Amino acid sequence: MSWQIVTKAVTVADGERALVWRDGQLARVLGPGRHMLLDPLHRLKVQVYDVVRTEYTAERYAVLKAARPDLAAELFAAVETGANEIAIVSLDGRPTHLLTPWQTRVFWKVATSVEVERIDVADDVRVSARHLAMIERNRPSIVTEVVVENHEAGLLHVEGRLTERLAPGRHAFWVVGRKIEVKRLDLRPSALEITAQEMLTKDRIALRVTLTAFRRIVDPERVVATTPDVDAWLYRLVQFAIREAVASRTLDEVLAAKAALDAELRDYVRARLDGAGIEVTELGVKDVILPGEIRDLVNKVVEAERTAKANLIRRQEETAATRSLLNTAKLMEDNPLLLRLKELESLERLVEKVGRIDLHAGEGAGLDALLTGLMRMKPAETV
Repeated sequence: MSWQIVTKAVTVADGERALVWRDGQLARVLGPGRHMLLDPLHRLKVQVYDVVRTEYTAERYAVLKAARPDLAAELFAAVETGANEIAIVSLDGRPTHLLTPWQTRVFWKVATSVEVERIDVADDVRVSARHLAMIERNRPSIVTEVVVENHEAGLLHVEGRLTERLAPGRHAFWVVGRKIEVKRLDLRPSALEITAQEMLTKDRIALRVTLTAFRRIVDPERVVATTPDVDAWLYRLVQFAIREAVASRTLDEVLAAKAALDAELRDYVRARLDGAGIEVTELGVKDVILPGEIRDLVNKVVEAERTAKANLIRRQEETAATRSLLNTAKLMEDNPLLLRLKELESLERLVEKVGRIDLHAGEGAGLDALLTGLMRMKPAETV
């Protein structure tokens, strides 16, 4: 029998280990180098493993630990987690693995430094900034993250129970074995457009009213406890308010008393929002939409009213002008000189429109007679 037949050569590189099994049982561990193993009956089985930052199967580790606990403790670092426990495994000082509750993982430690940090998440649901930097970000089943803006309120709910209000910033929570939910509410004032459905006035005229409401959240905790959707609740509430207000008024009252209608709507809505954590700063009618035929009739009525008003104003002006003429006539009747001035004023206006005027003093009369006749303010006295 030759030497090659009864021996087996095994080469183990740096960063590797070889496990030698004899008849299914671990016989020895080979380090780096070349090894000659005597195996005349071919009872040996050799398995070479990479031991740099690698794992070993937990099932085989359990068998090895039961048979050779000394070798298992020398070669491997086993990490087991219990209920409500998280483990962060660092290999050579670098966080590499995150273990969830009731997990077992085995790592080679002969060429790698294995460090384990255990976290009890039973009492504290928050993930510290240091732990958040160590774990992988793509683990949504383990950690949930949320960013609360400066204009928002973040309400933390654990298992459906409100526990605290979060300050603006970034927050992370363990979701192992529990339900975590963060509700973010915008605290800035916002506008809500309400388009009412078709409704009837007191005089049975159909119309539609569009409103605008400005609201803001003043108590986030009360809002969350009161309603799941602030805008939907406010929308329906304003619809009921405008329907009730329109049904008790005629069309003329709706069109004429807009300020009173706005005040009534605000009082109605604010009374029902009292204690809900919502403040309605402004609420008013934006537009009143009438059916086509009603709109035409209203336009005609408005046009007739404006025409009548214009006629009234014109008649008032004519009356004032006539009264002024009458007063002037009375003054002229009592004062001939004033009448003469009025005649000259009229003559002046007439002359402005004439291009040329020829004056004749009469046969045998000179320039003096002409000027005397023009300047005389009253007829010459007869002898």
